[in-house]
Amino acid sequence: MVTRNINLFKSVDWVSICVYLLLIICGWFSVCGASYDYGDRDFFDFSTRAGKQLVWIICSFGLGFILLMLEDKLYDLFSYFIYAGMILLLIITIFIAPDVKGSRSWLQLGPVSLQPAEFAKFATALALAKFMNSYSFNMRKGKYAAGLIALILIPMGLIILQKETGSALVYLAFFLVLYREGMPGVVLFSGVCAIVYFIVGIRFDQQYVGNTPTPIGAFVVLSMVLLFAGSMVWIYLRKWAPCRNIIGVSLLVLILAFGISEYIVPFNLVWIQWGLCAIVVGYLVFLSLSQRQITYVLIGLFALGSVGFLYSSDYVFNKILEPHQQIRIKVVLGMEEDLAGAGYNVNQSKIAIGSGGLTGKGFLNGTQTKLKYVPEQDTDFIFCTIGEEQGFLGSAAVLILFLILILRLISLSERQHSVFGRVYGYSVVSVFLFHLFINIGMVLGLTPVIGIPLPFFSYGGSSLWGFTILLFIFIRIDASRSRR
Repeated sequence: MVTRNINLFKSVDWVSICVYLLLIICGWFSVCGASYDYGDRDFFDFSTRAGKQLVWIICSFGLGFILLMLEDKLYDLFSYFIYAGMILLLIITIFIAPDVKGSRSWLQLGPVSLQPAEFAKFATALALAKFMNSYSFNMRKGKYAAGLIALILIPMGLIILQKETGSALVYLAFFLVLYREGMPGVVLFSGVCAIVYFIVGIRFDQQYVGNTPTPIGAFVVLSMVLLFAGSMVWIYLRKWAPCRNIIGVSLLVLILAFGISEYIVPFNLVWIQWGLCAIVVGYLVFLSLSQRQITYVLIGLFALGSVGFLYSSDYVFNKILEPHQQIRIKVVLGMEEDLAGAGYNVNQSKIAIGSGGLTGKGFLNGTQTKLKYVPEQDTDFIFCTIGEEQGFLGSAAVLILFLILILRLISLSERQHSVFGRVYGYSVVSVFLFHLFINIGMVLGLTPVIGIPLPFFSYGGSSLWGFTILLFIFIRIDASRSRR
């Protein structure tokens, strides 16, 4: 046992642990600054936010130590059991959790509140790693692809039912892992297209092409669909003639239709584009039958799916999303300002960060945060506290620490001798990256306000424990890589 512990001590990645400790310490000081009231400097009082966070930090240290002491084989052996247990807990949460700010995602355990969604991340990562490490696994086979998607979407769907959309969106990060493990690039491209379609379609829905009654959003998206369909024929089949026919004919027809609509009889050019899309899909099916190439049909399905997504996303935005969610998206897209409503948090956050300047106002000297101008400033918007008190240099230092951790985790993932270790490692990287980009982008007004924490900084035990478990399981797996 002593020899085992000595070997573990030598093989553990201390770089990751040291960066983790630095982030935890910086995070605690940030919570102190964000929750500080003038005249009250007793940060070790357990009745204060800083004191409570200190308890969570101490517990997380103990949790990390326990995870390192466990046999790494246990994580592989019990992956599915852990996943099933977390799914059951997510289901129970929907029915017994109290309503907190419109969501039912927090379980009350006496004086402590825990959010199961934060712990489901490491369970999903373990299940994915176990599944992809199975014998004869092949992502390009339908049953395996369906299994992977189900493992990701089940917890995501349950969290959406808890009305915790922000936490649910984090699970999209796992698709980056699938891409690393051989998922076709067209799937990732389709995801990027979906984001572009949504943004363009919503942002320019009320603006029109020239003097025609044609909404720019739908016109641009449908034009991209036609362009992508023709381009994919060239990229995947190297067929110039069909590519030229699709793009060239579509362009000529749209130019002619625009001239008629602009100068003779105004009409919606989108009608013409619907017809062009139908003709292009029919043309692709014809080519598939005549040349016996299934790829043509797949490109046609991509075009149909793109058109369907455009109009379904419009329906979801206007009919399913809550009004406050719609306003948040509109504020980010520049469609509305609403500085007194949905845009208030982001506007105050930008003011706080900007007021910090190069070197900041100093610890506990931030005026915007001390006077509570920024709501949720010690949770979702804690980065604005860093920006105000520590300035650009302090904010850059924090981002550099995160960058070091991310690069280190990528390096550890690549050196794994097993698929299980590599997939789990990239799952950790993907979750951290998603949280960083969305949280900091949210604070800077670059992404919608969806309410997800900044790892190791935001106040709360559930997120801190969740990230600690996620990280230390991987550190333990990496420590035993030579035996795999």
